[in-house]
Amino acid sequence: MPHLRLEYSANLEEKADIAAVCAAAHQAILATGIFELGAPRVRAFSAPHYAIADRHAENAFVDMVFRLGAGRSGEEKKRTGEAIMTAVAAALAPLLAEPHFALSLEVVEIDPDLSWKMNSMHARLRGK
Repeated sequence: MPHLRLEYSANLEEKADIAAVCAAAHQAILATGIFELGAPRVRAFSAPHYAIADRHAENAFVDMVFRLGAGRSGEEKKRTGEAIMTAVAAALAPLLAEPHFALSLEVVEIDPDLSWKMNSMHARLRGK
């Protein structure tokens, strides 16, 4: 049940291929070998209103939160976080080369007693 949520400043719409960033992050999550195919969800949301640092018009950000179910070791969580950050940083390398961009990631473990799920995709994907 890993979910990666990307929130980004709306001015990135013209500077970055957000769909490609999502695809790169999704592939990185699967490549860890920790999660099955039916598990990862990657979503991106534009923030139309924001104020960043010195409020320079070129300032932009991508803030990521990766939520995953309990049961993974600290090493697995760290390895997945590093894989996501590496993939997204590579996809956004031109922006990171400029002095107006911020990229962040936080990994959050979900409390199993406070999480409910229903998923009909697993049966279909496991049958392959």
